[in-house]
Amino acid sequence: MSIFLNKESRVIVHGMTGSEGTKHTKRMLKSGTNVVGGVTPGKGGQSVDMDGKLLPVYNSASEAVAATGANVSVIFVPAKFTKAAVIDAVDATDRKSTRLNSSHAN
Repeated sequence: MSIFLNKESRVIVHGMTGSEGTKHTKRMLKSGTNVVGGVTPGKGGQSVDMDGKLLPVYNSASEAVAATGANVSVIFVPAKFTKAAVIDAVDATDRKSTRLNSSHAN
């Protein structure tokens, strides 16, 4: 797998409001990743405090990309939601920029 992150990367996190998504979003922010928002269907319009940085939450990747200019997506969702999250990310971003980092069973 190739990694295409650089200083211009604008990252959205699928599942950012869940436990794995929150943990990894905080780690990415601490390492300097430009996380610009998250995607959790049904939670759009909320903001999440990630150690002092308020990040917006969107219902879909398309909404997030339109609002933030995101060009990279990472996915931290339960296994049963992985397919839908990947399709959402691919539909909204350049296929080369879509990343499946982690999925886990409930």
